Amino acid sequence: MRLLLVEDEKPLSRALKAILERNHYSVDAVYDGRAALDYLEADNYDGVILDIMIPKIDGITVLKTIRSCGNSIPVLLLTAKSEVEDKVLGLDSGANDYLSKPFHAEELLARIRAMTRTQTAQNDSKLQIGNIILDRATFELSTPSGSYNLANKEFQMLELMMLNPNHLISAEKFIENIWGYDSEAEMNVVWVYISYLRKKLAALHANVRIKVTRNVGYSLEEIK
Repeated sequence: MRLLLVEDEKPLSRALKAILERNHYSVDAVYDGRAALDYLEADNYDGVILDIMIPKIDGITVLKTIRSCGNSIPVLLLTAKSEVEDKVLGLDSGANDYLSKPFHAEELLARIRAMTRTQTAQNDSKLQIGNIILDRATFELSTPSGSYNLANKEFQMLELMMLNPNHLISAEKFIENIWGYDSEAEMNVVWVYISYLRKKLAALHANVRIKVTRNVGYSLEEIK
């Protein structure tokens, strides 16, 4: 699941990004409202964590702007403001939930799960191709021969391929979707994780494979 984090306090942003990534979320972090709107226009996210007091364009204006465009993406407002009228304004502007600072990481994660639950249910928590099943709730990859709990990047890469079977996904697309637009990760890191996944699929006697099309990308296909 891919999230956009909009928080101008960079130490807090880095800490939240680390927490979310440890919990199998892919996160792009931006620090002002204008960048938030640019990122939301350029790509698809499963949810937004949006601070109200951010520079250039405040969070409430960002929220009203995306809602006026018909974007129904789940939004969790994250702010130091805790007055009732601020909460009402945020919710009336289209927020799905509201969390006041300071907060516990466990509560943040619970609220993210809650606000994205309907979307996850609609998308089905389990993906299947051939004899492999990927459980998006537990991050478990299984076949009749056994199972593995996938690490964060492994899970996200396999999920992306299973959502797009038989479609070529470039290394650049993996980097953008999983490591983030601003990542300094090099392209060969994609091959490293592809190798991990290939070994797990082989060990589980999967009847699907990750096909490599040189200089183009990777695809997941069922072995006939």
